[in-house]
Amino acid sequence: MAELVIKGATVVDQQGTRRADVAVEDGRIVGVGPDLDGREVLDAGGCVLAPGLVDLHAHLRQPGHEDAETVETGSRAAALGGYTAVVAMPNTTPAIDSAAMVHEVLDLGRGALCDVRVAGAITIGREGEKLAPLAEMAALGVQLFTDDGRGVQDARLMRRALEYAFDLDVVLAQHCEDEAIAEGGVMHEGEWSSRLGLPGQPAEAEELMVQRDVALARQTGARIHFQHLSTARSVELVRAARAAGIAATAEATTHHFTLTHASCAGYDPVFKVHPPLRTAADVAGVRAGLADGALDAIATDHAPHAPHLKELPFDQAPPGMLGLQTALALALTELDLPIERVLALLSWQPAAIARLSDVHGGPIEPGRPAHLCIIDPAHEWVVDPAALASRARNSPYAGRHLRGKVRHTLLAGEVVVRDGEALR
Repeated sequence: MAELVIKGATVVDQQGTRRADVAVEDGRIVGVGPDLDGREVLDAGGCVLAPGLVDLHAHLRQPGHEDAETVETGSRAAALGGYTAVVAMPNTTPAIDSAAMVHEVLDLGRGALCDVRVAGAITIGREGEKLAPLAEMAALGVQLFTDDGRGVQDARLMRRALEYAFDLDVVLAQHCEDEAIAEGGVMHEGEWSSRLGLPGQPAEAEELMVQRDVALARQTGARIHFQHLSTARSVELVRAARAAGIAATAEATTHHFTLTHASCAGYDPVFKVHPPLRTAADVAGVRAGLADGALDAIATDHAPHAPHLKELPFDQAPPGMLGLQTALALALTELDLPIERVLALLSWQPAAIARLSDVHGGPIEPGRPAHLCIIDPAHEWVVDPAALASRARNSPYAGRHLRGKVRHTLLAGEVVVRDGEALR
């Protein structure tokens, strides 16, 4: 008799969909099949049992901005959202640009409610001038490097970074923004920026850097991952690159397939994000990329900010939105995709990009680590920012009616979320 059995679920993973009980012992799956017995039973009737979700792009803010989030509070939000692993971005203070900083964040993650992995900075201080010690950080297990929040502006430096990444067999992830074109823009340049009298950031600021880095990836043979793509043309460029055999992957955020620049009409800084919310045509392009495989993953770009900062005027407030507790429900509610495709975008495909497939996002079968989430796809709820686990409250979805909620989350066999409540 196993330590724990999850009963009554429909199991969904990359191997397909089937009805089965799942038995867990000592942190691992020990049985998958009908009518299994356990000393403890976790009810999953009417639910979907899937590998835990994996977020490629989360800002946990620690060290340096603990008033907005900590690794502990961010991991609690992640677990409540069904995530068993998140990749913490390096735009902390100081930046995660050295082995010492990687050690610090990994130490903070010990005992968290999800597996906290670290992305290292490409350049020292994320200043775009000198390469960070990628090899030192890679030796500690860092697989993804990015100057997220800033794109690497110097093409020669980016080429060197890609060549280095090729030799180290790691992935470079790029925040695509040509700063010379984007400078001063606080929202998408278009109809609504003109109406509101706010300086805009044109779509070309993103698309030109996607074009450049596709060319550099082709030249170097290195793998490139494009972060939070926001325009239909960017998606098309990645689609063409993949068709040409270039090792490119890409992610989209929930806000870039659910919101448009029209959301900024009331000058509410909660809708200020980087890259900015785009047009309805861009939203349609992002959704098409998620449906046809041009985009590999849904990422949250979870970006908490202390409340007083998001109360500044639109042009002065920092960009960013919460995402960890709403991503799954937004995908299920807003995308016209089967749940199997949604889970691929949220679980095993991002796990593969982050090089976590040996631990997270893998098939639900005996011997695998029991990193699992149980989802009630029919559960309807209303987003209340005050009820979210983050220290921040900057969710753009306040009052939004969503469908689909995480009922239970297991981290290495431990039930860290039960019936929608975090247990620690």
